Amino acid sequence: MQINTKFTFRYFLRQIGTYPLLFVASMFGVALGVVGGMVTPWFFKAFVDLLASGAEAGDIFEKGFWLLVGLEIMDLISWCGWSVSRYTIPYMQTRVMKNIADHCFYQLHQHSFRFFNNQFVGALVKRVNRMVRAFEELTDEIYYQFFPLALRVIVIVGVLWWVDWLMGLVVLLWVIAFLGLQALLSRYKLKRYDLDKASADTRVTAQLADTVTNHSTIQLFAHLPFERKEFKKVTDHWYDKQIASWIFNSHIEGGQALFMSVLNFGVLYLALRLFREGSLTVGTFILIQSYLWELYHAVWDFGRTLRHAYEHLADANEMSEILMTPIEVVDGAGARNLKATRGVVEFKNVTFSYSQKKIEGDGEVEREVLKHLSFAVKPGERIALIGPSGGGKTTITKLLLRLFDVQHGEILIDGQNVSKVKQDSLRAQIALVPQDPILFHRSVMENIRYGRLDATDKEVFAAAKLAHCHEFISHFPAGYETFVGERGVKLSGGERQRVAIARAILANTRILILDEATSSLDSESEKYIKDALKVLMKGKTVFVIAHRLSTVVDMDRILVLERGKIVEQGAHADLLAGGGLYKRLWDLQVGGYLA
Repeated sequence: MQINTKFTFRYFLRQIGTYPLLFVASMFGVALGVVGGMVTPWFFKAFVDLLASGAEAGDIFEKGFWLLVGLEIMDLISWCGWSVSRYTIPYMQTRVMKNIADHCFYQLHQHSFRFFNNQFVGALVKRVNRMVRAFEELTDEIYYQFFPLALRVIVIVGVLWWVDWLMGLVVLLWVIAFLGLQALLSRYKLKRYDLDKASADTRVTAQLADTVTNHSTIQLFAHLPFERKEFKKVTDHWYDKQIASWIFNSHIEGGQALFMSVLNFGVLYLALRLFREGSLTVGTFILIQSYLWELYHAVWDFGRTLRHAYEHLADANEMSEILMTPIEVVDGAGARNLKATRGVVEFKNVTFSYSQKKIEGDGEVEREVLKHLSFAVKPGERIALIGPSGGGKTTITKLLLRLFDVQHGEILIDGQNVSKVKQDSLRAQIALVPQDPILFHRSVMENIRYGRLDATDKEVFAAAKLAHCHEFISHFPAGYETFVGERGVKLSGGERQRVAIARAILANTRILILDEATSSLDSESEKYIKDALKVLMKGKTVFVIAHRLSTVVDMDRILVLERGKIVEQGAHADLLAGGGLYKRLWDLQVGGYLA
């Protein structure tokens, strides 16, 4: 797996950079809090030296009182610093986390139809959430661990150098060696364990989401034992990666404990020698010991925190890959809004292939679907696309919507190349009623209004009545405010399709695509819908994808596609008389009904 920690870290820094004043204020607060706390051992040194000085009790009390005042002042300074950080850090973090979530949402949805076809929905959601949480955890560690550690090391090394240059040098070299070794081990752990652990965690989420989405299929085929075994394989793999990471952590912490004991012995030995020579007071000895304990705790936490930081970067790594992945279908420089006033559609020498991953090994193979396809559709003409599966019917509509870009040729709407206009303006002129509509887990009202967000309730009701939705919606206790469930599962297939038709009626676009729009309807509803579609199609350029040929006999022109080419075209009667592929398909369907 590619490591994108530099990209991730720079991305987080750019996000922090949008709030420079908050960042500076929070860092200043942390610095004030840490430095104020680091002065405390100096007051205890002064107390010990004062008590060991042999001065009179009155003098000791008077001087000790002012030492207490000074200590309280430093405590208040430290308290003020931490108070500033306690208010500024959460505000800055929360705003940036929101911005990251918003940006990831937008970037994710910018990706192409092909991108989502190759991804698990649950895994994508997991990646966005982990990116946001990784920022929170990483900045917590910078604010409360790394930055305070740097300040503490500077103060401690400076004090020890002031006491004895050799002692300060020994501690400085030890800190450099210790932190350098921790960084190398943490980097190794990232490459060796953390990325694999994050990937395994994503696989668990993806597998879980996939089985939850297909829970009815699992039950209908009685394959829960099989799916349980498959899920156990994934969780076993996650367990292996997780436990390996934790054991490596234990090895590191055992080694650093030994490393610290060596430093403790060496520094205190030097301190004892200085005390024997009379160049070290009791208070200074206690000061050294206090700072050593402070240093031990700081660097001990550094190793663990650095490994956690790399784990958070690993968690964000997969989302970083998405942010780094070029968006396949983009608006070109200077792209303008599509102006579709007539609805003329032209395919000129269009060639298109799907990329498919190989079953074994890396890389992709190309599957050619359309081959030098050319045809033109007049304004208001109703075109049917029929033919064997895999002939390119649905691909034509996807290319018209620019869900993919063609490899060769061009597609024009009213003389404007769809690759040269803004995607949103293109799709705003085309309404699609798919074979299996997927609805939002929102109210019926909201799902219909999605065809035109500024539509009034009255307009929504009118569209619902034309699509014969109003009849079944009126029987719901909550009426149009009824929530339809995830993907619209609370509605029947026919009800979902009628909602999609109502949405298209409300959109009232120049171009209309009907992909088996009546396939899920009963005979009575189909009659009503056909009447509504006749009204809807008036004055529009219409593409109808159909497998039931009886639904396209009234189309102005029928294009018969086979292996990415138009092998026949014409009206229903003409094609029947031609005796070609259309006639054979018609005979198969009609013969099947009559048999």
